[in-house]
Amino acid sequence: MMPRVLRSNRGFTYVGALVMTVIVGIMASRAAVVWSTAMKREREVELISRGTQIRDALRKWYRVKVVDGKLVSSQTPANAGNVLAPPPALTGPPELKSLLQDPSTPGKLRYLRPYCLVDPMTGKDWDEIRKEGKIVGVKSKSEQAPVKQGNFPFDLHPADFEKKQKYSEWEFVYDHIPPPTATGGAIQGLKTSSSPTPTGTDTSGGSDEPSSTRRSRFTKGNTTP
Repeated sequence: MMPRVLRSNRGFTYVGALVMTVIVGIMASRAAVVWSTAMKREREVELISRGTQIRDALRKWYRVKVVDGKLVSSQTPANAGNVLAPPPALTGPPELKSLLQDPSTPGKLRYLRPYCLVDPMTGKDWDEIRKEGKIVGVKSKSEQAPVKQGNFPFDLHPADFEKKQKYSEWEFVYDHIPPPTATGGAIQGLKTSSSPTPTGTDTSGGSDEPSSTRRSRFTKGNTTP
């Protein structure tokens, strides 16, 4: 009888160890997925940060800025004659590295830091977006599916980022301006012209009812014996 009991215990121990191995494997795989997603989100944040900095650097290169939701020349006062000046026609940078130190300026003006030239999703160079031969923006070369699908920074055009299937579809273009939002303004139906009347102030001047009548109504039933 004793050998049979030992064999039974060995079988139970083997099955228990096998179950524990499966459970640990499942937990490890789930932890790996969570960790991978967290790392992907961090790279997404860095991708948006670097792409936005390149976009802003291109705006400085082309001497433009955003005023009232429009792209205007930064060399002309925005309120000159109440007319916004159009962006000037300037030659684009020969390459992205030119944004590190503008050779066309006397002091070789710097628009960008070197680390921004690296795509954080691939660890390599950005894919340049060109228009009429000029660099107007950048995008990642990664074909991975983004985790983030909405709630992008307000200064990014939703059409360039929301519901995209690949990181390579996120475009940071200097002349893409997000549409104005319908926010602000007074609340309709809220009376704001009047203010509380200080205690003791005579307001009888704006009423057609005699002041004696109003006083009698107020003191009726509240007279002191």
